[in-house]
Amino acid sequence: MGRVNVSDSLKKQVADRAQGCCEYCKSQIRFSPNSFEIDHIIPISRGGVNQLENMALACPQCNGHKSDKIEAVDPVSGQIVPLFHPRQMSWKVHFCWSDDTLEILEITATGRATGALLQTNRETVVNLRAVLREMGLHPPN
Repeated sequence: MGRVNVSDSLKKQVADRAQGCCEYCKSQIRFSPNSFEIDHIIPISRGGVNQLENMALACPQCNGHKSDKIEAVDPVSGQIVPLFHPRQMSWKVHFCWSDDTLEILEITATGRATGALLQTNRETVVNLRAVLREMGLHPPN
């Protein structure tokens, strides 16, 4: 299946709702050299719909790692669990910031599976968080 067309107005609604942050790793669009993408949380290929309720703002790295997946292995239990769903789950239930705010800590099996699959603490994003923290611009609200 090819790419699904998302209207500019729908893209704006998704970005506004996400307050300009990747809904997975919390990278900020205004500091990214790459355009952010619209993630179909439940991929169209898996029965998801092309509607606002099924869309999340994602940085290209998180969206690329997620691809068409809806579940992944929890690295602690070895169980297959659902990935974090930004419309149905609270980020703060599944994740929190480390004391220095540079890394995302995973609290639940879903958080661990999502963090591992999407590599939410990849070196480049942790380095950017450190620079932004020094400027008083991280963590995002």
